[in-house]
Formats: sequence, structure tokens, C-alpha cells
Amino acid sequence: MRNMHCATAMALVLTFGLAIPATGWAADFSDPEWPCLQRRVENMSLGLMWTHPIPDGKIPVEIRPQAHELAETLVLRRVSLIEAEALIEVFLRDTPGVTDAVLGQIFRFVFERINSNRSQLIGGITRYSLAQIVASERIDRTRVEMDQLMAAEAPDYDRVDALKEQLDWQQRIYRDRAQALTYVCETPVLLEKRTFALAQALAKHLQS
Repeated sequence: MRNMHCATAMALVLTFGLAIPATGWAADFSDPEWPCLQRRVENMSLGLMWTHPIPDGKIPVEIRPQAHELAETLVLRRVSLIEAEALIEVFLRDTPGVTDAVLGQIFRFVFERINSNRSQLIGGITRYSLAQIVASERIDRTRVEMDQLMAAEAPDYDRVDALKEQLDWQQRIYRDRAQALTYVCETPVLLEKRTFALAQALAKHLQS
């Protein structure tokens, strides 16, 4: 059931504009366009995730295909952390000449890809929230019209019934989207935690 909610939530966010340890993430209601309890942090910090030097330059050409394949695979959320650690072990076993610099460059690739995906998700959540604000205003207008009709000397009950049905539908959609949003809001934190875990999985193989 949770997976179904997550899939529905992600689909809704995509419809409205898409695709760590949770240090510093706390309730923040100062931004009306941000609906999550977690404070909005647009980008993760590479330096906090990977505290070792990452030299500029490309991975040596003789191991570049294997390194890129590993990095692309580590980015995939469907690959569990246990599977990721096993893939790293296989890569190191089968690929001679892997230096600390190469491990750092692999992580930088992983970090940049996940950080980009996460930033797009955060943008989608913001647009999703704005759509919910519009939906709330629409519900309020429907209620006001119903109240005005009922206050008339000769209420148009057919119109009132139609508005009541419309209001029920609007409220149902709003509640469903709000529930889905609670799952979507967890995703940036989960991506941050995954990125940090991947950094740890790679860093434990550093030689210095």
C-alpha cells in the first residue's frame, strides 16, 4: 500500500511540473509555497558528503567505461545499498588501477546526478503546493456561492445540489493530493540519506 501511495504521489508531482543524515531538516512554515515539514534545502553539499580531495580531470581511459557503468548503476534508486556495496566490491576486484581519485570522481558523478534529480523533485513539490493553494481557493469560492444561494429568499436548490456535489469532489481531490504529498515530502530526505550512504560505501575503500 505504501508503494502504491508513493507511486501515486510521484505521478502527481510530475503532473504539476516535473520528472544524510537529515541534519538541519526541521519544520519550517515561513515559506507558503513549501508544504513539507522538512525545511527546503535546494542543493546538497558535496563537501559534507565527501570530505576527501577530488582532483579535477577525467577517469583514466582504460577504466572509464567500467567506472561510468558503476556510477550510473549506483544512481538508480532501485539498486539497494547492499547491492551497491556488492557492485563496488566487484568493480574494485575486477578493475586494476582504481585510485582514491577515481573513487572520488565516481562519487562526484553519483552526487551530481542525484542532486540534480532531487532539485527537480523539490521544484515539482513547490509547483504541486501552488496547485493545492489554487484548489483550496476554488473550494472556498464554491462554499461562498452555496452560502449566498442558501441565504436567498428563494434558494435555487438545484444549483445548491450541483454545488454540493462539486464541493464534495473538489474536497476529495484536495485530500487525496494532500495525503500523497506527505510521501513525496520524504523523498528529498531519502535521496540525501542514500547519497551519504553511497559516499560511505565508496570511501571505505580509500587507501589514504
